Amino acid sequence: MPTFSSNPLNAPTYSQRFRKNPALFGVPFVLIIVGASFGLQQFTQTRYELHNQKVTAMSKEQELGLNKNKKKFDIREEYFKLSSVASEDWEPKRIERPKGLPEWGVPPPEPPAAPKTSSS
Repeated sequence: MPTFSSNPLNAPTYSQRFRKNPALFGVPFVLIIVGASFGLQQFTQTRYELHNQKVTAMSKEQELGLNKNKKKFDIREEYFKLSSVASEDWEPKRIERPKGLPEWGVPPPEPPAAPKTSSS
């Protein structure tokens, strides 16, 4: 049985042109890919800019609404709160000092001498 011929009987004309000049197919294909890349870049940039505007856009009312429940700070009120708390349950307690440390915290001028051993 004979093999099929590589040339079909009713081959389209553009197929023969692409075989003779592959650039006729390759150049427009590459131009479409590169052009689509630049076009999509503009769309994605616009998308992210709009998203950024939505996130960062905050009106004065919204800013004030965040601090609406906050109590106003008064320094005199805080002073009286702290002064009343300090005098309620506070009592100074004396802590025993380590042996060898004098009353006022000054170390002795020289270390105590070690006992001498007598050799007889």
